[in-house]
Amino acid sequence: MAEAAAVAAEEARRTSLPATRLRMQAENFVWSAFRADEPDSAARSRRLARLADHLTGDGPAERYILGLRAWDCVVHGEPAATALRYAEDALVGGLSWTEDNRGFEVPVAVAMTFMYCDQPGRAEELFTRGMAECERKGWRGAHLAFGHALLGYIRYRRGALVEAEALVREGLRIAERVGGAVPAQWYAIGILIEILLARGRIEEAQEIADHFGYGEVVPNAVVYPDSRTVYSELLLARGLHRHAEHHLKAVGRRLDARGMRNPAWCPWQLLLARATALTDSPHAIELAEEGVRRARRFGTATAIGEALHCAANVIGGGRALKLLAEAVRELEHSPAGYALAEALVDHGAALRRAGLPQDAAERLYRGLEGAVHCGADALAERARDELSAAGLRPLQLHSTGTDALTSQERVAAERLALGWDTGRIAEELATPETVVTRLLSSVCRKMGTDYAGLPRLLETADPATVPDGPPRR
Repeated sequence: MAEAAAVAAEEARRTSLPATRLRMQAENFVWSAFRADEPDSAARSRRLARLADHLTGDGPAERYILGLRAWDCVVHGEPAATALRYAEDALVGGLSWTEDNRGFEVPVAVAMTFMYCDQPGRAEELFTRGMAECERKGWRGAHLAFGHALLGYIRYRRGALVEAEALVREGLRIAERVGGAVPAQWYAIGILIEILLARGRIEEAQEIADHFGYGEVVPNAVVYPDSRTVYSELLLARGLHRHAEHHLKAVGRRLDARGMRNPAWCPWQLLLARATALTDSPHAIELAEEGVRRARRFGTATAIGEALHCAANVIGGGRALKLLAEAVRELEHSPAGYALAEALVDHGAALRRAGLPQDAAERLYRGLEGAVHCGADALAERARDELSAAGLRPLQLHSTGTDALTSQERVAAERLALGWDTGRIAEELATPETVVTRLLSSVCRKMGTDYAGLPRLLETADPATVPDGPPRR
């Protein structure tokens, strides 16, 4: 990739044709951005930002540069609204996965931009379209392997763990059929490990890592979730904190040197805080608090909620209760179903230990329901154990398996899209404001968006996903 980037840069300097120069600049940005050993990432980012600000998306080269600018915003942790603006501009004229003489890296990066910016429903839409394009052209190798694996990752981020696992396993099967340790295979393995950890199947995740030698030969990639970070999560789940600390420090040095500081994309700092909490508590707290600051700069509800959740677990004590409550409030505005369920269970457990059984019950029951819906078996079992410890009946819930909006959810979502606050919506629905918050949280999870993305999705939603009948007043 270094040589490819250099060739493109040289041709951009030599040509006298503006269209060729722009095309070569786009190619240079692509291969420079996706290099792990880029010598001056900050300078390339500045050049990319200056160029993108003068483009309108007229032609594939301009759209590729705008798409790369969106992705650069994500990995560097610029405000999510800025990343989304560039991503939307890149899509105006269309981005093909199978265009001759162009790779599919930029269209994929644009789709992933929407996912990291709390609009995974839009990302799924783009992936579905791109994979169908590959199928029509007969491209059933690495492109489809990537597509299945990353679509599975999007479903994982939404909390649909069962569907996510099936998609990623299919991606891994296709990658193995293509042959060898191609990048698609490594991404599929890493994502599968994350999903299995979320489902509580730690031993199975370790078996997969051992089978593929994942801990020894993880790629030095920086485009998608960092492989060393994934392996560190596995080490933390097994209680091997020192080993995880070693991996995470290496990741942090590499990414910080390139200015890549977005915990929504690569949460090495938050994971390092967990790894060092027992041996160096002051440093762990410092890491967690910095992770929260970086998440707030990016600005998505998922990033902020997950960072606050981690900080609560690292800091502990009375402050942890406030941080967990804030984490839940943030995640209720996000499409991250599993992250919300996990935060609810942890908050409920902390409330029980603090001697607040009624408040704990509300959190634990909601967390249990969310865990069951996500397919997070171990989390559901922990929620039941916490309920039993509080002297409450641990209900045996079963997921309904539907993502159709109820009439109340639809009304709440439509009113929010019109700019109503939750108090006004509650008044119209004649229900407590806390119920409206839960309704909107369910809408975000089902539709795959945060509050900001609701208006567009409501305009384009399939009527079949919404039940007939008048809304409840």
